[in-house]
Amino acid sequence: MIPTVPTILLESSSWWSELFEGMSPASFFNFSFLPKYASFFIRGVEYTLLLSVISVALAVIPALLLALMRLSKNRFVHAVSGAYIAVFRSTPLLVQLFLIYYGIFGLIKLPSYTILGFIDVARFIPGVVALALNSAAYVAEIFRAGILAVDIGQTEAARSLGLSSWQAMRMVVLPQAIKNILPALANEVITMVKESSICMTLGMMELMWGAKTVAGSTYITIAPYVLVAIIYFCINYPASKGIEAIERRMRRGDRR
Repeated sequence: MIPTVPTILLESSSWWSELFEGMSPASFFNFSFLPKYASFFIRGVEYTLLLSVISVALAVIPALLLALMRLSKNRFVHAVSGAYIAVFRSTPLLVQLFLIYYGIFGLIKLPSYTILGFIDVARFIPGVVALALNSAAYVAEIFRAGILAVDIGQTEAARSLGLSSWQAMRMVVLPQAIKNILPALANEVITMVKESSICMTLGMMELMWGAKTVAGSTYITIAPYVLVAIIYFCINYPASKGIEAIERRMRRGDRR
């Protein structure tokens, strides 16, 4: 579904267009398209954030499982986890996306309907799956590093109290590891916001799709992408600074 244009934006298009009158279509700052096409970018932000947050959220459980497998003393289990992480970290996300969309979901018939008025389920689900599987490989290493950062004495103390290895991991190690993991996990969401732009290749209505559609419709070739870059910056820079502030606060708590 193509985003609708708010009436108030159409009414303001005349004076707005006059601001950019005479500008070249190749100008970096020819934003004359905004009154008519602003809804494409608004929807793009919503789609991008949904795609990113859901993908990382779905990646958490398989990532934790992969991290525990990597820490296992069983060679086969360790090798399977290592192979998964190596494959997904060593191949391009675009290739993974195409293999999952055209390969796996080419064999699975998904229902063709929209949710929230603008999300095509037949495209959204393969995109989320591809991003989540890719993210799981990176989040697994975040979990593994967080677990290894917990002092080995914590595990030994838990075992001396009669807890099994699994109980020690679940009740003692993981709760402490989460504090180490959360900032890095938040950074993964920021990374996913940027990487989700690759889903444009499947026709998902995220930010880059909006920019490409506007550029194709108006022949204003550069400014839509400049606007998208500004939007990405406005999302990711404040978020990264917020994460840094949280990390500093957590470090101060550790020093106490």
